[in-house]
Amino acid sequence: MPLLYLMGSLQDKEHPKELTGFSVCVKDKEINMMLANLYKKAGQERPSVTSYKEVLRQCPLALDAILGLLSLSVKGAEVASMTMNVIQSVPNLDWLSVWIKAYAFVHTGDNSRAINTICSLEKKSLLRDNVDLLGSLADLYFRAGDNKNSVLKFEQAQMLDPYLIKGMDVYGYLLAREGRLEDVENLGCRLFNISDQHAEPWVVSGCHSFYSKRYSRALYLGAKAIQLNSNSVQALLLKGAALRNMGRVQEAIIHFREAIRLAPCRLDCYEGLIECYLASNSIREAMVMANNVYKTLGANAQTLTLLATVCLEDPVTQEKAKTLLDKALNQRPDYIKAVVKKAELLSREQKYEDGIALLRNALANQSDCVLHRILGDFLVAVNEYQEAMDQYSIALSLDPNDQKSLEGMQKMEKEESPTDATQEEDVDDMEGSGEEGDLEGSDSEAAQWADQEQWFGMQ
Repeated sequence: MPLLYLMGSLQDKEHPKELTGFSVCVKDKEINMMLANLYKKAGQERPSVTSYKEVLRQCPLALDAILGLLSLSVKGAEVASMTMNVIQSVPNLDWLSVWIKAYAFVHTGDNSRAINTICSLEKKSLLRDNVDLLGSLADLYFRAGDNKNSVLKFEQAQMLDPYLIKGMDVYGYLLAREGRLEDVENLGCRLFNISDQHAEPWVVSGCHSFYSKRYSRALYLGAKAIQLNSNSVQALLLKGAALRNMGRVQEAIIHFREAIRLAPCRLDCYEGLIECYLASNSIREAMVMANNVYKTLGANAQTLTLLATVCLEDPVTQEKAKTLLDKALNQRPDYIKAVVKKAELLSREQKYEDGIALLRNALANQSDCVLHRILGDFLVAVNEYQEAMDQYSIALSLDPNDQKSLEGMQKMEKEESPTDATQEEDVDDMEGSGEEGDLEGSDSEAAQWADQEQWFGMQ
């Protein structure tokens, strides 16, 4: 029976059975590799491990087989022992054992040690400017919550390889979160020109729609990406987020759970599920999940912040939330999500001066739209109107589509500052003209989005 027929016409769960007989006849490493991948996709881990090991026995430098074993929780030391003979006999292969060690850390969720190990590999002359390593490093920074370095590494990788598709869905998501929707649109166009048969272009386009608040379009694009690659975690997260924002929380939960199954070490999968629980007022389920994540992935700034986020929803656990956030910020003072949640807590307690100090410290070495906007809110609360306006302006320069910053500026125009108290009529006239200008800007923006919809061709 022809191999292409087997790969194209049989159901996934039938593949291993059919290919087993074929493999016995051919005894070829490519067949064993296909067999290993099919067993893995069918959830049959033990035969998948056996097949990957057979590939390595025949070809000790099969990197995909090494990654397959590591992804199935085979110890890095065991995998390295299967390649030791070839490392010792072939010159210039000293990097391979370090490479295996790095990806062993990746698959156990130890992002910090994985980053450090890959950075040490990247400095070696043989692997400098290696696109695969840069892509892995970008993904690790993303998982660790360091979005700035993640974006930088993705940009470096795509400069070296303009036809790079792998990982571009995460890159597009990060750009969309930063409000760089024009860059997201351009990225989507470039990826579609390369290939529309991968999930990544559809996910990038979906991120553009999601952050433009066109959730039904984002839902469709996410579903299309899943059709092309049912194992696309980013597509599942996109579709789940769109469903959640459309009020279809139970359907969203199914997608986030599937994402967790595929990527148990990715915190953003758990964050999406917990947000669904909180949206449906299932605080108990959210707390159980957050505690499990904390125990499974360890006490780092991200898991501490996630647990604190759930604690903030219950008045009884407010003090616990404060303790958790303090621990998170002690580990990583620049972690934006922890800063945002701590600012939220200080706002509830009306400790605006403490909040201002916290936000100024966080903004000392980075610039973020949300942090500038929240600082603006705090400054308004202490009557520092001019500086508040400056902060809103900075926020809008970073993300022109940030509605909350725009609302903050409009609200300030309606507030009467002490220096203008004697000029009520002039102030009223200025407010009227300011609101009219904002409405005109809104109409222009709506027209702009209507024009951009033609790019997708899916109305």
